[in-house]
Amino acid sequence: MKPVVDRATLDDLDALAPLFDGYRQFYEQPSDIQRAHDWLKARIGQNESVVLLARHDGAPAGFVQLYPMYSSVRTARIWVLNDLFIAPEFRRHGTARALLDAATQFAKEDGAAFIMLETTRDNEAARALYRAAGWHEDSTQWYSKLL
Repeated sequence: MKPVVDRATLDDLDALAPLFDGYRQFYEQPSDIQRAHDWLKARIGQNESVVLLARHDGAPAGFVQLYPMYSSVRTARIWVLNDLFIAPEFRRHGTARALLDAATQFAKEDGAAFIMLETTRDNEAARALYRAAGWHEDSTQWYSKLL
């Protein structure tokens, strides 16, 4: 069955927090449901991000979190797909693709110039998914500096 994707609200925090905690654990952060809950509550509550939540038969299955950014060159808003996570039991059921498509549609309807994401070069499974969903790898190189 195809997942249902909706924009999350503060009423969805109890469903989202375990998924967000799982996402953080995937990136080797310690489990902290309260921290996940508080982070999402602040981002959604202050309109600092858009979270799209996928459900399978009503069960929370995965999410994407989008953050606004702006392009001076294009003088337009862009969206950064910063977080994507699918609960293990819902992987390989079309959930990630449904979320990517919903994120793209959201950005398009918002009038954004484009939507972007980044992943590591060694994440072959994710890169294959993104290419299959119509995303392309840019020739630019990101840099970062830990503070």
